[in-house]
Amino acid sequence: ECVGFTRKEGAWVKADINLSVEFNHTGELLATGDKGGRVVIFQRSRRSKNQVHRRGEYNFDYLKSLEIEEKINKIRWLPQQNAAYFLLSTNGTWSVIRGQKGYNLKDEEGRLRDPATITTLRVPVLRPMDLMVEATPRRVFANAHTYHINSISVTAVLLRITPAGLPPSGPFLDSSVPDIVDIKPANMEELTEVITAAEFHPHHCNTFVYSSSKGTIRLCDMRASALCDRHTKFFEEPEDPSNRSFFSEIISSISDVKFSHSGRYIMTRDYLTVKVWDLNMENRPIETYQVHDYLRSKLCSLYENDCIFDKFECVWNGSDSVIMTGSYNNFFRMFDRNTKRDVTLEASRENSKPRAILKPRKVCVGGKRRKDEISVDSLDFSKKILHTAWHPSENIIAVAATNNLYIFQDKVN
Repeated sequence: ECVGFTRKEGAWVKADINLSVEFNHTGELLATGDKGGRVVIFQRSRRSKNQVHRRGEYNFDYLKSLEIEEKINKIRWLPQQNAAYFLLSTNGTWSVIRGQKGYNLKDEEGRLRDPATITTLRVPVLRPMDLMVEATPRRVFANAHTYHINSISVTAVLLRITPAGLPPSGPFLDSSVPDIVDIKPANMEELTEVITAAEFHPHHCNTFVYSSSKGTIRLCDMRASALCDRHTKFFEEPEDPSNRSFFSEIISSISDVKFSHSGRYIMTRDYLTVKVWDLNMENRPIETYQVHDYLRSKLCSLYENDCIFDKFECVWNGSDSVIMTGSYNNFFRMFDRNTKRDVTLEASRENSKPRAILKPRKVCVGGKRRKDEISVDSLDFSKKILHTAWHPSENIIAVAATNNLYIFQDKVN
């Protein structure tokens, strides 16, 4: 059921493309980042739990560089410690503070006054009113490296001054950023593997995983060494020689890795599948879900139009029982781990009317096509769902499609 839909008005440009979407820990706030370096924050309506409609838009003071674009690749909310909300983006740490500003600079209707006409100052008086939101940059971790940031993750170390014996001016709280994993070879011509995603364990701040372009996952423990050049566990599924092709290495590259909320499992997304790994079993995943296996015959054309390099994300629901990830034609997929049922849904303007019920979609690979099916040859590869988010405790999801943001929830009787 669609409960919200928004898009930037007018003819959209590349700067409007959504690159990240993330709920905060309570689900009250939803942040999206776009290619223009902007973050838009949505606040859930207090009058109804079925809508998310209030928003504030902030232009980030992104790093100016010829090599680094201003785009917001990733957003992560920090656990709330006080009345302020903190979020971490690929361009620094920001605090979102509720309050009122410009008391003497605005008239009764909220319009800016001409400073030349202001002859007296008014003392603020406490009155019930809607709260305003102000975004303030708190810290920038600059000059870490000259490469693109693929992912960011928050650990408890960032929120404590001396949890591991670090002084307040230690490496994690300074503006400098230490390397804990470095796989860069001395000779760049020998580069065969890059880090594609990383995430800290939800309960143990010393443990984290990172994935690579070779389809492998490494689990590291910072208690063993400050520089985790040696992994604690190594997860890799042996490749079936009969399925080996020119595209095998490309489609095996992992684009996203996520710990389950319980911390027991790891979920990874490659081009065609979502896999769930048990931390106690390294040789193969315990679950594999086919996202769009019907594209296997289209890999050649997908390689020519560069779609084969798209980086799809994946998310858990609050109980780790359902998995969601995106696909093409504005389709997104859900997999129920308990019932083993799956469904394909579409985020489009046609079904974005309030209370509109989403109908399952099916893709026809060959033969006679049914009325409610779509042919694989008719899929629009320019429409893709790369970024999704799931409310931490309710069945409310956010789906970012190009310059559109869709919010859906379970059907309400």
